[in-house]
Amino acid sequence: MKRRDFVAMAAAITGITIWRKGAWRNLEEAVAQEEQLVATAKERIERFRKSDATIIVRTPDGKPVRNAQLTLTQTRHAFLFGCNIFRWGRIPDPKREELYRERFAAIFNYATLPFYWAAYEWQRGKPNHDYIDKVVEWCLQHGITCKGHPLVWDHSASSPDHWLPDDHDEIEKLSTGRVREIVKRFAGRIDIWDVVNEPTHLSPRSPNKTKMAAWGMAIGPVAYTALHLKVAREANPKAILLVNDYRTDEAYRKILQQLRNENGRWFFDVIGIQSHMHGGVWGVQRTWEICERYAQLGLPLHFTETTIVSGRPIERGKWGETTPEGEERQAEETVKFYTLLFSHPSVEAITWWDFSDDGAWMGAPAGWLRRDMSPKPVYERMFELVKGEWWTKAKGVTDKEGKWQVKASHGEHELVVQTQDGRKVTQKVTVRKGADNRIEIRLPK
Repeated sequence: MKRRDFVAMAAAITGITIWRKGAWRNLEEAVAQEEQLVATAKERIERFRKSDATIIVRTPDGKPVRNAQLTLTQTRHAFLFGCNIFRWGRIPDPKREELYRERFAAIFNYATLPFYWAAYEWQRGKPNHDYIDKVVEWCLQHGITCKGHPLVWDHSASSPDHWLPDDHDEIEKLSTGRVREIVKRFAGRIDIWDVVNEPTHLSPRSPNKTKMAAWGMAIGPVAYTALHLKVAREANPKAILLVNDYRTDEAYRKILQQLRNENGRWFFDVIGIQSHMHGGVWGVQRTWEICERYAQLGLPLHFTETTIVSGRPIERGKWGETTPEGEERQAEETVKFYTLLFSHPSVEAITWWDFSDDGAWMGAPAGWLRRDMSPKPVYERMFELVKGEWWTKAKGVTDKEGKWQVKASHGEHELVVQTQDGRKVTQKVTVRKGADNRIEIRLPK
């Protein structure tokens, strides 16, 4: 569709008529900006997600090896492509469980594990560490980085009101004690945490009427969030700590801006942004503006909960099954959304919310797999990007100085060196953003 036709269609939808010259111009400019962002995404990905690397091959005594054949194959992205993994071990049919795990490990290097307080510690003093231990072990065996979500949330889905006391001092002691114990216990296995979820809800207008919410409102969202961040930091100084919210307006930004100590240092490391799109897909401009607004704080951005559905709602709170048309639309929009985010220098992670339609949040068909664990088009298209277009597979030959220069995606790679005299060396190498990336290979004697 030509831009003029698209603008005319958009004008018709929004009720902007041709005779409103100023409005027409503004709409046309907005469309042009979106087109420009989409058109330049690949260039930004080349610039921000790849770096030049110099491979130098030498003999055992340090002489350069010319005409050596080199192959560089990526094995892991530095960027975190993830999904929650809440259905792991909970699918009744063994075959579907196997497919869930197999397809999860094939595309993702990042998993969000459930730590909702009410479910995690249904009986006071008896947290369910066993299940999480099993999921963590499986993830680490498959090279998948783990994140815990959420340690603190005032929602009824997390606040254990059936045993939590009413006394605020006691709630504080229990909540901070839980954060301290869990972060310490999993240190080295889980080092990324959504510490506080949705602090913007701690206001008199909040729909949450839990005991956690009552305490949080009593001390205020900033104090509530800062307290738990400090405890988590003391429990594991090496951990990466997030604050996470679905709101992307000034209310969230104001809370984040106040989360600094007296020396101006942040209490947290990463800004978590939810992007559930059950009510409609975010436009390119809206997505980019959110990235730009929060990037101004100077911290990395993680898109922590992303959904784009492949079916339609039947009524409020109920969804129909996935459809072929919906799946095609889901694939198209997801590719566009991920490409845009991957091209923004501040974004370091994207997490999808529910891998399969089986047991998906709100019952919506938002998974990359159908209920039977067969892949939707979105899985296939994203695989082509994550393990194809954005995945380094390069070959080259060393020059007279024994050098080969290559541009590679940030992350871990396997380098294979084959010399003319038949010697072969395989080595793991890492290409890092902002690093020298000068890698020297010494052939064995």
